[in-house]
Amino acid sequence: MRLLKVVSALVFSAMPAWANEVSITPDVPWVEVQTEEGTVEIQRVQDTSNVIGGDWARTSRPCPNFCVQPMVPAPGVTPIGELEILEMLQDPEAIVVDSRVVPNYESGAIPGAINIPYTEAADRLDELGCEIDFDGFLCDEAKKVALYCNGNWCGQSPTAARRMIAAGFPAEKLFYYRGGMQAWRLLGLTVTE
Repeated sequence: MRLLKVVSALVFSAMPAWANEVSITPDVPWVEVQTEEGTVEIQRVQDTSNVIGGDWARTSRPCPNFCVQPMVPAPGVTPIGELEILEMLQDPEAIVVDSRVVPNYESGAIPGAINIPYTEAADRLDELGCEIDFDGFLCDEAKKVALYCNGNWCGQSPTAARRMIAAGFPAEKLFYYRGGMQAWRLLGLTVTE
């Protein structure tokens, strides 16, 4: 018994001080993101019995409007996952856009994301590195933009992507996080309140 205590003490003392039981990756326990409200630490919920509930646990919604969305919502757009979203949140040359309507955004979002509802996306390209021109927008200096909405069944981000491209935003600068808030919450990642 005493040997077990000694071995346990050695194992725990050798673990890094940040050792979360539930990490993002083996080497990344959390990610710090700068937001308008200050620094936010994005991590996974540490309660291993945590479950997703409420509307986020629903698996079946009527189609239309809630049809399964394609991985690539428009030619040239790159699909991405959570790790790429975290990288983009830390990249000053990238913008993560929550393309949901305002009430959805206000009910909880990815920390560091800005809200540009899909209905306004084509008119707000100046917030994404494009310049307003008499004929619309010049997007030579457009930033990398990741779009997300509610989940695999949500058409708001795909619609935003198609409208942005039609307004002149370069498709190769668009990234689509199809899993959206449902996948983010499923992984127990930090959400704004």
